[in-house]
Amino acid sequence: MFNRRSLMMAAASAFVLTAAGPAAAQDAIKIGNTMPYSGPASAYGQIGRTIEAYFNKLNAEGGVAGRQIEFITYDDAYSPPKAVEQTRRLIEQDEVDVLFQNLGTPSNTAIQKYVNAKKVPHLFLATGAAKWNMPDKFPMTTGWQPSYQTEGAIYAKWIQENVENPKIAILWQNDDFGKDYLIGMKEALGEAADSLIVAEAPYEVAQPTVDSEVLSLKASGANVFFIVATPKFAAQAIKKSHEIGWEAERFLSNVSVSVGAVLKPAGFEASKGVISAAYLKEATDPQWADDPAMAEWRAFMDEYYPDGDQASSFTVFGYGVAKTMEHVLEQAGEGADAQAILEAATSMDHVENPMLLPGITMTTGPTDFAPIEAMQLQRFNGETWELFGEIIHAESS
Repeated sequence: MFNRRSLMMAAASAFVLTAAGPAAAQDAIKIGNTMPYSGPASAYGQIGRTIEAYFNKLNAEGGVAGRQIEFITYDDAYSPPKAVEQTRRLIEQDEVDVLFQNLGTPSNTAIQKYVNAKKVPHLFLATGAAKWNMPDKFPMTTGWQPSYQTEGAIYAKWIQENVENPKIAILWQNDDFGKDYLIGMKEALGEAADSLIVAEAPYEVAQPTVDSEVLSLKASGANVFFIVATPKFAAQAIKKSHEIGWEAERFLSNVSVSVGAVLKPAGFEASKGVISAAYLKEATDPQWADDPAMAEWRAFMDEYYPDGDQASSFTVFGYGVAKTMEHVLEQAGEGADAQAILEAATSMDHVENPMLLPGITMTTGPTDFAPIEAMQLQRFNGETWELFGEIIHAESS
């Protein structure tokens, strides 16, 4: 059964929530976004729809700091040229106050200089590239999730300490997203990197499968398989490595840990034993069954995004980052302009977020625009992710 909210959300690929009446519209803040609702990374579209639904919720409850939110989100198909086109539209035609959660390393790389030149806050991007934490060079841009380099270093450290005579094979997306993971792992391995990494296979997002790359990597004799891939290709790599009987310790980049969007298509049996790193609570993890924050998230999903996947980490992610934006708008205060919002986003002090793992908070400052810099390892048991070990902070990785 469709309610009014679900009909509004399905009405257009570019959904705009407008406050009712002229007076209310004057008190609205415009937040712009691009997201791959189509194309090779379309699984991430759930993030944008979850954010959209959360802002619907906030508006229904009276808005934030006395203001309604106009959220304008366009499809960029995970294409940098399309991201440039849509971002120009948001800034020059829609005249958004801030950009928020634009997804993808290639897409954000394509717009970063333009956005900073226009002095439009470019906040909490849905990508862990290290370049989002360069306040001296790009003062408008901030990330949100832990950096890919940090994550790659965490895996490298664990492999060295726990895998006997490791021989590492790496599948990686041939762009800045993939390269950041390689940098993090190689820097952490140090002088041993050349001997421990026995094979690498880059892939292009336009190709249909990565089956041949997986076969080539297995032929190297590696006993560690590091999958640096977006959801479609991550699922293929997990499935193929299982089908060919490759008994390697498999590591999966955090951006593809969704049970619903990645591990289910790959096959739960094929995915069993895969290791990744986490900073968010996992929707399918039984330990959060009675967690008040997760109960609140489920109630939100039922009411505001009933078609959303509650087995997906992407809907948890979208909810968590939307809550971060809510916090920033509250801190900026009534009538805050873009500069005040940017200042609130870059001056967080151990801010808690109910979707983060216990012990992980968000902190930013004038010289550090990376809010989350800690993770914990997890292993998929065939049904859900299970956390193990301690919280690992960036400075200790």
